[in-house]
Amino acid sequence: MKAFPAKVPGKVQHIETSVFAVFSALAKEHRAINLSQGFPNFPINDDLIELVHRQMKKGQNQYAPMPGVPELREQIAAKVNTLYHAAYDPGTEITITAGATQGLYSAISSVITPGDEVIVFEPAYDAYVPTIRMNGGKVRYVKMHAPDFAINWDEVRKAVNEKTRMIILNSPHNPTGSILGKADIDELDDITSHSGIIILSDEVYEHLVFDGARHESLARYPSLASRAMIAGSFGKTFHATGWKVGYMLAPANLTGIFRKVHQFVVFAVNTPAQYAIAEYLQNPSHYLDIAGFYQEKRDYFSRLIAPSRFKIIPCKGTYFQLLDYSAISGEKEEDFAKRLITEYGVAAVPVSAFYHDKEENRVLRFCFAKTDETLEKAAGIINKI
Repeated sequence: MKAFPAKVPGKVQHIETSVFAVFSALAKEHRAINLSQGFPNFPINDDLIELVHRQMKKGQNQYAPMPGVPELREQIAAKVNTLYHAAYDPGTEITITAGATQGLYSAISSVITPGDEVIVFEPAYDAYVPTIRMNGGKVRYVKMHAPDFAINWDEVRKAVNEKTRMIILNSPHNPTGSILGKADIDELDDITSHSGIIILSDEVYEHLVFDGARHESLARYPSLASRAMIAGSFGKTFHATGWKVGYMLAPANLTGIFRKVHQFVVFAVNTPAQYAIAEYLQNPSHYLDIAGFYQEKRDYFSRLIAPSRFKIIPCKGTYFQLLDYSAISGEKEEDFAKRLITEYGVAAVPVSAFYHDKEENRVLRFCFAKTDETLEKAAGIINKI
């Protein structure tokens, strides 16, 4: 078919291909061990698969209600109330999304209009900024610097102005593995308490917090929850990223505007999976035991690569481990990450890709949500570099 030249619309001409797609494709091309993209390579629980199969056999294969099946929303409400002592109405304050990314897209699109400013903390998950820009918003960057990647709240105060419409948080944080503490929450509340600023809190790794730390969900704090949209993900929690089932918590007024966008982005989410997850959530151990499982993965991977020349940066949450390679090479992160794939056969992601100005710290992100065999093979390579 003959292709005619088409002018690229301004709203997308500056959007690049996701770093995850780029490095996963490169890993596949070179048959490298893929520790770049954040997906587990081990099976999910057989009971959960059986629950989905059972729902399919029962005939739950047509459109779900636009907000999500009531049973799942009720189970989410119960979970959030138990964990965070927060009461969300399943009918008006909880919406099931096609993964957290769709929820984040719809949340930003429902709030941001041309000229609005959004504060984004860098390094930042790469879905935030393109969506802000496509909706005419302006990004205000606040950097978190290696090696601790903590938020400098004085810089946040300087960034806030009369045009600030939203602040986007992510804890546990992708790509760095850092987490927010109670002091961070207090600072956020102090800065936004007398404003109309909406907080979009990406909490997809809420159950992957290590070393006895507590996940500081904004749902715990009524003054913040009243102006917060909180994204969650069953794909992350139950190692089922391909199912693309997540959810959004928000007060009724924000849920109302969120659903106006949600209905035309996806309308409804995988029906049998929703019913299956609703039943699976009735056993709290299915999500409460996840932190211990992944902490063992983190610790095992750390022990395996201890002899290497990479420096381990503490991982407090998520299933990502940052490694500093400054003792090995002075190359830029993207160049070194590509050479790891092409010359050594292991794939990681350059953290510089999560900064708008490609800040260099000689740090790469590795995913340890893999089988022990995969981690052992990868560590064998890493230790020889």
